[in-house]
Amino acid sequence: MDKSSIQKRITKLRSEIARLRDAYHTKNAPDVTDEVYDSLTRELKELLQNYPEFDDSNAPENRVAGKPLDKFVKVKHEVKMFSIGNVFSAEELFAWEKRNLKLLPNLQKQSLDYFCELKFDGLAISLIYEDGKFARGVTRGDGEIGEDITQNLKTIKTIPLAFEAPYPERIEIRGEAIMKKNVLKKLNEENEKEGKLLFANSRNAAAGSLRQLDPKLAEERHLDFFAYEIAQIKGEKWQKYVDKHSLKHELLKKLGFAVDVYAKEVVDSKDILNFIDKISKVRDSLDFGIDGVVINVNETKIFENLGVAGKDPRGIIAFKYPAEKATTIVKDILINVGRTGVLTPLAVFEPTLVAGSRVSKATLHNMDQIERLDLRIGDTVVIEKAGDVIPKVVEVLTRMRTGKEKKFKMPKTCPACRGSIEKKETSAQIREISSGLTLPGVPGGTHTIQKSREFAQMSVAYYCSNPKCPAKNERYLEHFVSVFEIYELGPKILSRFKDEGLITDAADIFTLEKVDIAPLERFGEKSAENIIKEIENKKHVSLTRFLWALGILHVGEETARDLAEHFGTLEKLIFSARQDLAEVDNIENIGPAVSKSLVVFFNDKNNLNFIKKLKKNGVVVEKAEENLAKRNGKLKGLSFVLTGTLPNMSREMAKKKIISLGGKVVGSVSKNTSYVVAGVDPGSKLKNAEKLGVKVLDEKKFQNMIG
Repeated sequence: MDKSSIQKRITKLRSEIARLRDAYHTKNAPDVTDEVYDSLTRELKELLQNYPEFDDSNAPENRVAGKPLDKFVKVKHEVKMFSIGNVFSAEELFAWEKRNLKLLPNLQKQSLDYFCELKFDGLAISLIYEDGKFARGVTRGDGEIGEDITQNLKTIKTIPLAFEAPYPERIEIRGEAIMKKNVLKKLNEENEKEGKLLFANSRNAAAGSLRQLDPKLAEERHLDFFAYEIAQIKGEKWQKYVDKHSLKHELLKKLGFAVDVYAKEVVDSKDILNFIDKISKVRDSLDFGIDGVVINVNETKIFENLGVAGKDPRGIIAFKYPAEKATTIVKDILINVGRTGVLTPLAVFEPTLVAGSRVSKATLHNMDQIERLDLRIGDTVVIEKAGDVIPKVVEVLTRMRTGKEKKFKMPKTCPACRGSIEKKETSAQIREISSGLTLPGVPGGTHTIQKSREFAQMSVAYYCSNPKCPAKNERYLEHFVSVFEIYELGPKILSRFKDEGLITDAADIFTLEKVDIAPLERFGEKSAENIIKEIENKKHVSLTRFLWALGILHVGEETARDLAEHFGTLEKLIFSARQDLAEVDNIENIGPAVSKSLVVFFNDKNNLNFIKKLKKNGVVVEKAEENLAKRNGKLKGLSFVLTGTLPNMSREMAKKKIISLGGKVVGSVSKNTSYVVAGVDPGSKLKNAEKLGVKVLDEKKFQNMIG
């Protein structure tokens, strides 16, 4: 982008961030997730670092939180309440430490002492105590002026109304008002029964509860409070407690406040990373929400000497855990030709960090999805990626449009071979997301709800009609070796073999010899030997894998298994597809779209010749043996989803065991899933299971079940 475009982008970002900040902090009605807000803020920060001439000290991003509401008495903070800057990676954390060390040239050591604590997901509060009694409680507001919510805060049992002696004459304590997960769950259950709207998260629930005009309503919400800072304290003998941030926590605990039990002093940035890693493993099991770890320079004098940069003190930073959502700009939409000839739109965007890795592409599935999202080239979009799941575009931020965005049109010819394109109606699994619905809630507040649902919908797919399309052939080769589990043959090696004329289709793979491969540049005797050995070991294949590998439209692993169980042999299936169509139509779990694909595939002479060629080249398709244990197994009728790493058995072993006992293994969690088997470091599937109430098994319980 040129400078003019950069400036316009910065203006757009500032405007949207200001609107989102107001919705989040002032109205308690955010219409995007924290991850999306953080991503937009991160982009603005990076642009201003590269183009400092567009920086503006009075810009919205340099303000703290939002304006106070009119319905509460406004109170000026005696000590300003700053916000905290964010980092998202170890590299950014090291850079923060390095910048601080440069500002401390007289420091006698090469690293600083730190104090790490949880970053609670709640509402920041300031409490004033005078003569040992709770005098006033104020929200952060815009950092300078907040709202007096003293009466509501008195309903929180973890906020002491008075201290036991000895106590400082006057003290200002800061912390976070939160709603625990079990309280939120119960509150939402009650709201659902009464037909009220549900709270999107515990932060919204806590904020909405404290902004009730009637303290009785706030009391019914059963909030908690964690203290983490002493902003000011009166009395000489108490000053020793504010020399270090860790000592402040000790005093807060003595005064009767709940403090973070995980908080810890550390000596360098490596220890910080160990703390972050430790918390990441227990994060989901905590009974309250957190979205990261706060790192403080422990010594107060050094903290104060570092000063403030904009709205953030330099001596404190928040490490945010990898977001599953981020924002970016779609630069282009390309077309990928799949192994069945289907044309799939692919969004190409500015590389962005999401779920711990940088991504620059995401599938758009089909034209229906593009139209449903109202996506255009140049749009600012929300990318979602959970764990190892393929990234996808889930939302378009239409407010960020400039008017230069372009609508996408499907090409009239195949981009790989210029062959003709044909349309086919097909069934697609669609995920619909409703986000940002700001709706009236109970008296005194509004709430934002986010919902998603998956459903099957008929849509139009575009196909390349050329059977010799090189793109189809290339993708099919990759699919074939993947299903056959010939791991030595990656995409680059397959392309090399094709370029060298060693193979033209998948059947040729089984005719390769060591002398064909060894002379090739960057291969040699050993690698050639490994490849040939792997190919030989995979010539015997189950009927399920063989059918899956053929690339028949609509026939994936599960459908291939159903077909193999029903027919037993490849010959019986081919005969039925060509002669006895009624039997194909009446197979359990096989719909009309699949049966039609089978008939079309096995009545094509090219496909039959390919199967003959595979057999001629040594491929042996094993019969599907009658498995009474499976048909009458203890897991018959049950479906399982596997997530995470099982310490004592591989995922493939678990999968085979489930299938052998009559169960099914599926890829995604739904309300129809029987069990989720969760190992170490489970992904979003575990969260989905908890949301849907699906039973979760650890490895020990799973092993007991399967015997």
